[in-house]
Amino acid sequence: MTDPSQATIFAPASGQGRAAVCVIRISGPATRTILETIAAPLPSPRRASLRHIVDPKSSEILDQSLVIWMPGPKSFTGEDQAEIQIHGGVAVRLAVLRCLLDLPGCRAALPGEFTRRAFLNGRMDLTEVEGLADLIDAETEAQRRQALRQLEGSLGETVEGWRENLLDALALMEASLDFSDEGDLSSVAFEEQTLVLIKKVRSAVLAQLSSRVGERLREGLTIVLAGAPNAGKSTLLNALARRDVAIVSPVAGTTRDMIEVRLDLGGLPVVLVDTAGLRESTDPVEREGVVRALTRAGSADFVLWLVAPGDATDQPPEGREVIRVATKADIGMAAIPADYTISAATGEGLPELLRGLEDRAARAMIDDSAVITRERHRRAMEDIAACLGRAIQVLSDDGLPELATEEIRLATRACGVMTGRVDVEDMLDRLFSSFCIGK
Repeated sequence: MTDPSQATIFAPASGQGRAAVCVIRISGPATRTILETIAAPLPSPRRASLRHIVDPKSSEILDQSLVIWMPGPKSFTGEDQAEIQIHGGVAVRLAVLRCLLDLPGCRAALPGEFTRRAFLNGRMDLTEVEGLADLIDAETEAQRRQALRQLEGSLGETVEGWRENLLDALALMEASLDFSDEGDLSSVAFEEQTLVLIKKVRSAVLAQLSSRVGERLREGLTIVLAGAPNAGKSTLLNALARRDVAIVSPVAGTTRDMIEVRLDLGGLPVVLVDTAGLRESTDPVEREGVVRALTRAGSADFVLWLVAPGDATDQPPEGREVIRVATKADIGMAAIPADYTISAATGEGLPELLRGLEDRAARAMIDDSAVITRERHRRAMEDIAACLGRAIQVLSDDGLPELATEEIRLATRACGVMTGRVDVEDMLDRLFSSFCIGK
């Protein structure tokens, strides 16, 4: 049976349906033979050449196209690769894909298989692969910039720098062990140099762990709308989303469960959450909604605490930051002390509220030095910090150097987990399955 990794793969890399152009990518050892078979003569490397696509079985011309031939290893996947730019009609695309499928050693690509080959062939590390996935999924300008930084190697280079320092520390510890029977100060000097290196790395790791900017930017800042029933939460949600997302009713307790809306707030990703009105209730469904509202507010980045004229309850839930918003300003009743006064019905005060939210979001999410974007990164860095912390303790207490050496080795291994050097096979299928076919 042929090794799947040795097969030549193909896939459309452009959208489905009728279009001006359809791009088909090909990668693998038979790429050159395929081009010589269906698009002869072979184009010059990395130059777009006009060719007829010919079905080798019937000798029928399927289309006129631009063909680009990219010999490996200087290609995206690291192996022989080609792109065929055909006309974007459905019939043309299907005819060319059927032709490729009939060629020996050629098969349709799985989701993310081109990028997977780039990773396996050393063209990208795992953090760059994740950056590419995030770039494809980016919904806001800030997400695009962060994903591009990661794709260009910001996280991988940072982690690789830590790994190099830890490898130097391991070399020093090995030297220390070699001098352990010499009865001089050499081993002590080596251990002191090791301490300097691993303390430096641990401080850098802890600095990254102290920030959640990258994760917030990737996942979106969470802003929870909370308040008493009929405080205007659903009306404000609809106004900010600029569409009818939530049911608005004068009947208290209409909102029972949470409603989430993703917004682009000044180029920053925000998840706006409407919650059930907070009050005592005998209705078990409404009580559950109140419990969920309090839980979500407690984990939110910001809580917009809405207070309407005549509200009896004015006790905001605990959250990261509470912003008081007085609603229904159009009613004309006595002013309520608040950070912002609005009327979602008329639009009064909404521009000021939006500007305030944008400022807070910018302060919470804009930090070009942040490199952690996923929980996987955070767990690996926590392992690095913990291992180095134990190594520092052992060396500071004049403990067994073998124990410190093992902890440094485990920290080095955790760096390798981040970049994909070790222990990644179990997660590769999950990661690449999230990619579109053709990427």
